[in-house]
Amino acid sequence: MNRRRILAMMPALAIARAARAATPGPVRLRELYNKDLSFSDLAQGAMGKRIAVSGFMAPPLRAESVFFVLTNRPMAVCPFCEPGMPWPDDILAVYARRIVDVVPFNVPILAEGILELGDHVDPELGFYSKVRLADATFARA
Repeated sequence: MNRRRILAMMPALAIARAARAATPGPVRLRELYNKDLSFSDLAQGAMGKRIAVSGFMAPPLRAESVFFVLTNRPMAVCPFCEPGMPWPDDILAVYARRIVDVVPFNVPILAEGILELGDHVDPELGFYSKVRLADATFARA
């Protein structure tokens, strides 16, 4: 490859690099909150937009549901079903597009959906959430 060809390709490479930088990678659950548990600037800026979040599927609350909870660390026991279990502060409610195919609790997944912030009580399950993904899809990471 000669020098002129390399110089001619440089603008295209710069555009491609900028496009990759503008497409954020998966968000970690802890990045959605500030230390005082208020929503982070990242979360507020992404509200209403489709984002990807990495984590683990907690054991479902109900079979054949479109709802599951994404956790920061694997949890073998449903954190909402066992008395005395510590309530995790790093969870995200996920409302999938279709009935959820359960993934083993220790397999990392990537959930993608529209970020919603604010208090919400699920009318069917009574589950309270402050942050959730709507119209979500997910796959093993």
